[in-house]
Amino acid sequence: MNNDLLLYTFLAGLFIFACTTLGAAFVFFFRGKVKPILSKISLGFAAGIMISASVWSLLMPAIENAEENYDIPMLPVALGFAFGVVFLILLDKLTPHMHIGSKDKEGPLTSLGKDKLLFLAVTIHNIPEGMAVGVAFAFANITGTPESFMAAASLAIGIGIQNIPEGTAISLPLYSNNFTKFKAFMYGALSGIVEPIAAMTVVLFATFINTYMPWFLAFAAGAMMYVVVEELIPEAHLGEHSDAGTVAVMSGFLLMMILDLTLG
Repeated sequence: MNNDLLLYTFLAGLFIFACTTLGAAFVFFFRGKVKPILSKISLGFAAGIMISASVWSLLMPAIENAEENYDIPMLPVALGFAFGVVFLILLDKLTPHMHIGSKDKEGPLTSLGKDKLLFLAVTIHNIPEGMAVGVAFAFANITGTPESFMAAASLAIGIGIQNIPEGTAISLPLYSNNFTKFKAFMYGALSGIVEPIAAMTVVLFATFINTYMPWFLAFAAGAMMYVVVEELIPEAHLGEHSDAGTVAVMSGFLLMMILDLTLG
């Protein structure tokens, strides 16, 4: 295992976690009732970045690698993507949680309070972001080119950027749900702790996944796309101000595309 790879991945994971914490801290600057449009814009922007990152930073490298190493390139990419979706569906089914803005509990029956269920909902959907960063750096280590490391760095930067409004979109609704500002901040910040853990876990298995790299890249893309379609975009378009949510999605996609094409 390359020590530099571990260091780069750890720093990237720490960066995206710090961005989530920074976003959650914005709750301290709000007074009174939080306007729903702020959450819509934040979630829409995060969704756009995740869609773009899934395409440019994960699926495209997966396709290129599969074309070089597999007789049927579509097989590892398509199945890897599908497995990523199924993984998140299983997490949703097996983990008790409650989405922000919903009154219905999901997953197994539990006696956990609403605050913990809200926290779990956000936390399980942060796992794919950490996995994406880890698999991107593992892929860069395999290819060994400066361009691939820059592409991994651009992915981490993009996810970090989207974690700022995403952290805000977590802490503000919690504050609106009668959490204290400090409690809303702590839940929002700690929801991102799974990101560096997931990133490091993937990299620690990097030596075992070389042959299956297209599968893992597509897997991370599928998991992220599930979060976007199942949660971020619907919540960004609920009620009024749907145009603002749409513009935010497009803006996030454009920013991540520019980052990837510039740095990657």
